[in-house]
Amino acid sequence: MQSASNILPHITLDRGTAPQHSIIWLHGLGADGEDFVSIAQEINLPVALRYIFPHAPKQAVTINGGFVMRAWYDIAAADIGAQQDAAGIRASQAEIEKIIAQEKARGIAPENIFLAGFSQGGAVALHTGLRHPARLGGILALSTYLPLADTLAQEVSLSAKNTPIFFAHGHTDPVVPYALGKLSADQLRQHGYRVDWHEYAMPHAMCMEEVRDIERWLTRMITG
Repeated sequence: MQSASNILPHITLDRGTAPQHSIIWLHGLGADGEDFVSIAQEINLPVALRYIFPHAPKQAVTINGGFVMRAWYDIAAADIGAQQDAAGIRASQAEIEKIIAQEKARGIAPENIFLAGFSQGGAVALHTGLRHPARLGGILALSTYLPLADTLAQEVSLSAKNTPIFFAHGHTDPVVPYALGKLSADQLRQHGYRVDWHEYAMPHAMCMEEVRDIERWLTRMITG
């Protein structure tokens, strides 16, 4: 489904009737919006909820030999924290802001909009949510890291300081190192964010224990 020509193509999944809560869920490098539809169907919440799964644009990815794939930004080297593609990250931020604006236009309050993302998608979810001018319902940062951490203090939205964060990582992640994920969560705490940290005995993936933790966390955020 594509609601408007200037919004990224995306899949929409409504769980319940007339939802007043939305989750915009971003896939990882080389995947597409289909990647987390089945995960969302495993999550049971006490309210109707709309999931939106955008497809990242296709672009050449340096670390993969210039191969063209769906990517939220370019990755230049195995050390993903170095040589960051600031322009690409900010371009994806602008695309996700369009989807947030679409949900607001549908009558969804900002505090009922959640951003979720896995790996590269999680980096964009964090980058966007922390700079959004209003407090969102929450950010789910899954097997990911904080991009452009050096600019956060200057670009942060004061309202977003109150946006809660669910941060999850696998101990044996060979793609986004566990240490980088943990460092990112610690940096956010140092900036004054409320971070719920979860870690699991898994590689660069998701597990059912994590899905249940996400379900409990979202229920708590939604019901207060």
